[in-house]
Amino acid sequence: MAYRQDLSNSAKRHLRAADELHVMTSAGTQPGCKAVAGYLFGLAGELAVKEMMRDSGIFPLADGSRRDDPYYAHFPDLKSRLLFAIHGRRAGELRKIAEASALFQHWDTAMRYAPTDDIDARWIESWRINAHDLVKRMAAL
Repeated sequence: MAYRQDLSNSAKRHLRAADELHVMTSAGTQPGCKAVAGYLFGLAGELAVKEMMRDSGIFPLADGSRRDDPYYAHFPDLKSRLLFAIHGRRAGELRKIAEASALFQHWDTAMRYAPTDDIDARWIESWRINAHDLVKRMAAL
């Protein structure tokens, strides 16, 4: 089944879920839930960037070009690929995002397989701030 895309609402949904997990305090939930929240913060940030790309007039490449397509990339690769695709009305903002070395630093999809103690709580807090900032920027369309 092919799912439709709703990048904006998906970004907001992932951010809400991440915020809930981040503050969960029931017995046995931490630090594991914070680590999962960190992963979701990254997804929310990616979705926000991709919605900003769409708003800027950057659209997905043809199916055979997914390897180079920023729409199919995750942080940190998303930022690198974005640099080659930037144009349109939000080009300056997208360039700043792509060039921000601290933005989602240490975040990687491989973290979903990592032991919880490999995911530093300071990184999670930084990702939380990054995600909220990107979703806020996205919403300012």
